[in-house]
Amino acid sequence: MKKPPPEVDPTATADEELPPASQAAGEALRNGGSDAGHATDAGAEQEIAALAKEVAIQKDKYLRLYADFENSRKRAVRERQEAESKGMGMLVKGILESLDDLGRVAHLDPAATDTKTVVDGVELVERKLLKSLAGHGLELINPVDAPFDPAFHEAITTTPAATKDEDHVVALVYQVGYLFNGMLLRPARVVVKQWQGGADSAAN
Repeated sequence: MKKPPPEVDPTATADEELPPASQAAGEALRNGGSDAGHATDAGAEQEIAALAKEVAIQKDKYLRLYADFENSRKRAVRERQEAESKGMGMLVKGILESLDDLGRVAHLDPAATDTKTVVDGVELVERKLLKSLAGHGLELINPVDAPFDPAFHEAITTTPAATKDEDHVVALVYQVGYLFNGMLLRPARVVVKQWQGGADSAAN
């Protein structure tokens, strides 16, 4: 008769059913996998922490640079405004004497003052005013008998030229122009000579 198979304890674990050598190998495998998982998690956390620290450092640098830029911009605006204000103050200071002279002329007694005195006084104020403004960079454009230049002159009409050499020469200035430190403030309004013979010759 065959021997009946040994009875198996249903409460026994899988390792208990394996030989001792196999049980030891399974235990090592389970412990090794768990340790590797813990090591991977710890490394990821360290890397995340390092990246977060680097982000915080870069953000702090950015905020500092932005603050420096804003301070520089505001300082530049303030310095420009102060320079403009100082320049205007110097300009006004330069014409104060001319304003004083103009005030004296304006308050002359008409009954005790002849016309020549008034005209001479106004001319004096004009010369002093132009001299003061010239010191700040103002230039007068008064191109009588000069070649017409459309960059600085505005032709309001023409007049016949006596010779071909006078063609496009300024005959009369209706209104002077002004330059300020090389910048055109107002062109001179002029009458320009035009030689009519040039058109006749071309037609013939």
